[in-house]
Amino acid sequence: MDDRDLLRYSRHLLLNEIGIEGQEKLLAATALVIGCGGLGSAALPYLAAAGVGRLLIADHDTVSDTNLQRQVVFTEADLERPKAEAAAERLRALNSRTEVQALNECLSENRLRELAAEADIVLDCSDNFATRQAVNRACVATATPLVSGAAVRFSGQLALFRPDLPDAPCYGCLFEGENADDGACALFGVFSPLVGVVGASQAVLALNTLMGIGNVSHRQLSVYDALDGSWQRFALAKNPACPVCGVRHSEEK
Repeated sequence: MDDRDLLRYSRHLLLNEIGIEGQEKLLAATALVIGCGGLGSAALPYLAAAGVGRLLIADHDTVSDTNLQRQVVFTEADLERPKAEAAAERLRALNSRTEVQALNECLSENRLRELAAEADIVLDCSDNFATRQAVNRACVATATPLVSGAAVRFSGQLALFRPDLPDAPCYGCLFEGENADDGACALFGVFSPLVGVVGASQAVLALNTLMGIGNVSHRQLSVYDALDGSWQRFALAKNPACPVCGVRHSEEK
């Protein structure tokens, strides 16, 4: 770090848990963020501001009027622009020293695995079950830590998965089957600040994991209720029969 970095990140450096060593870990890290919608809009600015050295952001959608109710990284001037490109522009303006790569593409399974292998952590900020399952498969295959978030109506879900650690559950252990879903916000609606709470919490888990600080369990699902502001936490266990990370699947590899 140079003098400019020491000044910029001075409030991090004052924290004993972070210090220069922790900040240098962030500056050297690569994070892959899938989805620049509500969750991504909340998580991405904190990742950039905190000094994550390289951000890969993937989204093949464009900005629409209905997004502006909750996707605060965009403005009315961004309407019809590719979300990944608009978000990348905002992040570069926030921190010019963070390398931001906009991926305006619908990622195939092979491409997801390729990108996950480049990353130190993946944040799943997508809004559909099929994508979450695909991202999970890529992270398990590459042993890349995954922070998963979801938000619909007034309810949010948050979990950290650590396929890089032995006997750790994955997203597939929690949600089995290709047909499960929690419902799309386009059908059921979503409370505007809910995505901010969950997305910012994803950034917290990602930064803590990259720096190796804190004591957040990778064996729990956290559920947030925006109507009463409460968090509930449920224990997760590895499913030996999981089609993604189960014993039989691992042996077949």
